[in-house]
Amino acid sequence: MTIPIIYNIRSVRARWSSAIVAVLGIAGTVGVFVAMLSLARGFKATLVASGSEDNALVLRSGATSELTSGVSLEGVKVLEDAPGVARGADGPLVSPEAVLLAPIPLRATGTDANVGLRGVSPNVLTIRRNVKIVEGRMFRPGLSELVVGKNAQFNYLGLTVGNTIQLSGSRLQVVGIFDAGGSAFDSEIWGDAQVLQGIFKRPGNSFQSVTVHLATPAALKEFKDAVTSDPRLNVDVSREVDYYAKQSTTMTQLITVLGSLIAAIMAIGAVFGALNTMYSAVAERGREIATMRAVGFGAGAVVFSFLIEALLISFAGGAVGCAAILPLNGLTTSTINVQTFSNLSFAFRVTPILLAGGIIFSLLMGLLGGVPPAVRAALRPVSVALRGL
Repeated sequence: MTIPIIYNIRSVRARWSSAIVAVLGIAGTVGVFVAMLSLARGFKATLVASGSEDNALVLRSGATSELTSGVSLEGVKVLEDAPGVARGADGPLVSPEAVLLAPIPLRATGTDANVGLRGVSPNVLTIRRNVKIVEGRMFRPGLSELVVGKNAQFNYLGLTVGNTIQLSGSRLQVVGIFDAGGSAFDSEIWGDAQVLQGIFKRPGNSFQSVTVHLATPAALKEFKDAVTSDPRLNVDVSREVDYYAKQSTTMTQLITVLGSLIAAIMAIGAVFGALNTMYSAVAERGREIATMRAVGFGAGAVVFSFLIEALLISFAGGAVGCAAILPLNGLTTSTINVQTFSNLSFAFRVTPILLAGGIIFSLLMGLLGGVPPAVRAALRPVSVALRGL
């Protein structure tokens, strides 16, 4: 025989003040937990969105990122003739790229922060087809002109169309704003590779990476086998989307570990709050419990009833925590990308899976806070409690 759930609901209502304290403790813990995971999810999604299944990224063999890589101009020419490379009206769809950093004041603070500066080929929009010019125009080859990602324009001072900025002693004009579909490129500034290398005193015959548009996604193996076995080259080849997914790993793991640690510490407090609430309920309802036992409800029914009550409180806390986090979905923030040392903007991604995880986490806290008081209630001697009636 089980105790009706309506009894637990009435009990929670009768002790609403202590129940609210437990609900708020669990809600805060769940909110932090979901927020940190959505932060990590958003960071990873932004980097992964930078890659394309149709593109291959070529780096120097052994390089872990573009900043530590180098590909010579002679190597670029070899890559252009490799099998599997797509070709357009103007030749092979290959973009040798120079990856640089430049300090530009942030709008929020006025202090300098590193912005990713990417020297690209004029045909880059044909290679990275998710990038669109949404204001102004594309830079012209050989000129000191820049196009700016939409997030970079929002985060940094002076990056508006028609404005001129100074980098490494040279003046460059912003001629366009581009939208890269929410990828990491939205936080970058692009210009002609040869022009930027000259401004930053970089050799014009060396690039950090080469982006290759493949004839088909399946052509990656043919292209990779050809260039990695060519004695004139010393390169590694990966699908562009795989490269950016790997680049996101370190920061994603860091955010997840820190978030889980903070949530775990807060969970201890939330569990003690639930314990206090449930122990108080046991103490106040000793006679009720004894009466129920006397009329035929077993110890198992009592344990189950108290667990249901604890789970009701924890579920309410989880729901409140998840609801409080929902407005963060899509909210843009920024941090330093540890792989490139540049400022990267990305959005919180609160997904149904994360919300479900938050609810499960709250129910787990409810179990931890509900089992000891439930067992104590079930083991309480009936005769002792009945003497007080």
